[in-house]
Formats: sequence, structure tokens, C-alpha cells
Amino acid sequence: MNKVAIIGAGRVGESTAQFLATRDISREVVLTDIREGAAQGAALDIQESASLFGFDTRLRGASDNKIIEGADIVIITAGIPRKPGMSRADVMETNVRVLDEILDDVLKYAPDSMLLLVSNPVDTLTYHAIKRTGWDRNRVMGQAGVLDSSRMAAFVALETGLSAKYINAMVMGGHGDAMVPMTRFTTISGIAIEHFLSSDKIDEIIQRTRTGGAEILALKGNSSAYGAPAAAIAEMVEAIIYNRKSVLPTVAFLQGEYGEEDITIGVPAVLGERGMEKVIELDLNETEQSFFNTSVASIRKELSELSNIVNKA
Repeated sequence: MNKVAIIGAGRVGESTAQFLATRDISREVVLTDIREGAAQGAALDIQESASLFGFDTRLRGASDNKIIEGADIVIITAGIPRKPGMSRADVMETNVRVLDEILDDVLKYAPDSMLLLVSNPVDTLTYHAIKRTGWDRNRVMGQAGVLDSSRMAAFVALETGLSAKYINAMVMGGHGDAMVPMTRFTTISGIAIEHFLSSDKIDEIIQRTRTGGAEILALKGNSSAYGAPAAAIAEMVEAIIYNRKSVLPTVAFLQGEYGEEDITIGVPAVLGERGMEKVIELDLNETEQSFFNTSVASIRKELSELSNIVNKA
């Protein structure tokens, strides 16, 4: 793949560019930002680490989205961030307006690209991007579940004292308090976590996973998380570029899977050279289905708010 574009050179965008460059998986990474010089400075700073990290990826930055022309993948991190006490939905109206301008430029300069949404509320904005572009669902997806699953795996590692390298976690549903940590599909070297942790500890991990972003935001005060989100983005991009056929939790547009239609929500999916190639349907038990239904209801409420915003425009 020749070119990956990142729109929004804030902390998440800049960290994403760093991770992608060090993985050396595309010829070029470009960043854009409305702040004059921000994207250029970030690109140059990362470029100057090339000999130290041993990568040949070329980085460029600009304040004009024309730089994304011909991009294979466009990653959207732009938008206003949450502040302490704010929910992801609280930033929706502003970020919908920001996204509309970006999508107009994507349609103009990179009409054959794939879109990876990161800005919040990611489930709702991914839906909006699909509707506004009219693109097939395989080309437009959102990042949330990879991050949430990584957080859950980290908390399991901290509680057990075991290597995080061999912990596989799975989180479904919306990216928020109604997310669905799937303990039944979370293992350490293939062994269910129930073998290592009490039910009370697992419940604590579930709750901490659901509020993982808010925890970091409260601790930092002036910044939400960006390291782990950027690493999650890079994992998804690499799966697409290398056609790995990786099964990763992805914000995907459902067309009957899990009994739902016309909604974007986090589900396990196969990522490869055609983007989101297939939704993996798990056989949910009664408890999991109940949590998933709650998450669906939460997103549908946001989609109703989105409809009001769009109609008001």
C-alpha cells in the first residue's frame, strides 16, 4: 500500500503516524490539521527518528486536505476531545459538523480510499460516514473494540501478574459505558480467565474496561488517552495492508447480523485487503445478549440524536 492519510494531527493522530511509520508498512504517511504548522511539525519530528527506528516511510504534513489525494486509507481522528465529566455523546454535534467537511474532501481527493473513523462518538460517526459517502460497508469502519479489548487484556494481566502477550480479550458493543466485555471469549494461552480470577475480580475488570477512557481522562485532566488508541489504529491498518484476515472487534454496519440492521456497532470482523470483509457472528448466551441489546439501544438513541442534527443543518 502506498499512502495512508491521517486527518487530525492531535495527540491520537500524531501517535498513530509514529506507530505506522515505525511499522514501515506504507510508502507514505500524511497528516493534516487545521492548525497551521501542527501537521508539518509532527511529520518532521517523526521523520527525524527514521534512522533510529529503522524505517523508510516518508511523512508529510499540511493544513490543506488536498494532501490526502490518492490515499489508500484515510484515518479520521479530528474533532473536539472530551473533557473530564463529558460523555462521548456530548461532543457529537460539533464532531458531526467537522466530519461533514472532512468527508467532502475525502470524496473529492480520495474517492477510492477506505475510511477508518476514530473520532467520538465513533459508532454514530461511522454510521454517518457510511450514509454521507454512500460507500459499501466494507470500506467504512470504526476503531473502538481493539482499544477496549486491549484495555481489558491489560487489566487481566495486572490482576493475574501473567504476561499480557498471551492474553486475548474480546469486547463488543458500543464504545461507551454500555460496551460488552466478553469474558467467555477472553483467555490466557487459550485458558478461560475464570481459571485464574474470581468472579468478583472479573466483574471489577469489566467495570474498569467500560470506564477505561474516563479513568485516563480524569487522571490526566487535560488530555484523553492517545497511546493505546493509536496502537489499536495501527493494528487495524496493518491487518488491512498486509491482508492478514485478522479477526478484530470493529465498528461495522450490520445487515442482519445479530438480528440487527441499519446500525453501526462493535462486533468481531475479518479485516483484510478489502477492508471489513466479514462480520463474525458469535452465539451469545442470555446474559451476553441482554448486554448487547442494551448497547444497541444506547447507539440507536445516539442515531436518533444524529438524525436531529442532520435535519437541523
